Amino acid sequence: MTRSDDLLVAALKRLPEKPPDGPGHQRDKKRYSELMSEFVAAALAEELRQRGLREARPGGDGEVGRGGAERRMSGGIGAKRVDVTWATEESGLLLAISVKCLTARDPKTGNYQKNLINRRGDMLVEAVTLHRRFPYAVLGGFMFFDKGADEDDSELRASTFRNAHRAFRIFTGRGDPTGRDEQYERLYLALVDASPFQPTVRLTLAGNPRDDVTIDAAIDDLLRLVGERDPDFYTVLGPDGEVDPERDRSPLSLARMKTSGTIVKGKSTGRLKKGGKELSLDDLALEDEDEEDSDEV
Repeated sequence: MTRSDDLLVAALKRLPEKPPDGPGHQRDKKRYSELMSEFVAAALAEELRQRGLREARPGGDGEVGRGGAERRMSGGIGAKRVDVTWATEESGLLLAISVKCLTARDPKTGNYQKNLINRRGDMLVEAVTLHRRFPYAVLGGFMFFDKGADEDDSELRASTFRNAHRAFRIFTGRGDPTGRDEQYERLYLALVDASPFQPTVRLTLAGNPRDDVTIDAAIDDLLRLVGERDPDFYTVLGPDGEVDPERDRSPLSLARMKTSGTIVKGKSTGRLKKGGKELSLDDLALEDEDEEDSDEV
């Protein structure tokens, strides 16, 4: 397994025992879903930091001022709590990831369909309010279903997982910053077996339930979009440090770039040192301006 797989599996192993599917235990079921979302968000944020996005939140255990499962961001139609965020001083919000979980079977119907439309509404409001304020931000959505959501079909209805793909397929693929606010740049639906011994995750792109996507490939896609949206500051690197790698190279990382096109090696964001002096992002911006002026004839 890759590092991203390991992080996600480790996150799912932290979950308590899943509450029974029968009636009752509503508070426990809600808390279980919240914990899954919190642990998955922390795992995704850690993977982003490993790929160069050092300011990604939530922070790791023990990181002062950066902990917590969500970050409150100003939006176009009000503030919104967002599960995973990466924002910088000069660019604002660059990448956000929404994590939603549907893990409880409805005791009356025996399926997982009950809260699907509500979760869709939550995700679309989140996309609208963030895109209104940050139209160039890249938004990724991850909705996790219990594996039973792919097995709860009947003679009169498809499974919840198939119905989710049908309901979400038009809300993924926002390729242009002027596109529809309610669309995500990439929206993924996953089936989870949260076994305490060997959890598994099967990830698919919304609208395409048959073809699996790796966690690495999903994050790669988001990082490529970030690089395209902010080309003066960032570019993607391949696994061997190659700039602007081929599409089949994975996993990708994001690197800080000066105006001259020079890569700041090993430090894509955060604080850098030059001549023993620690440089801030403002210092780097001034350095970039100096380089740009020196090129003039």
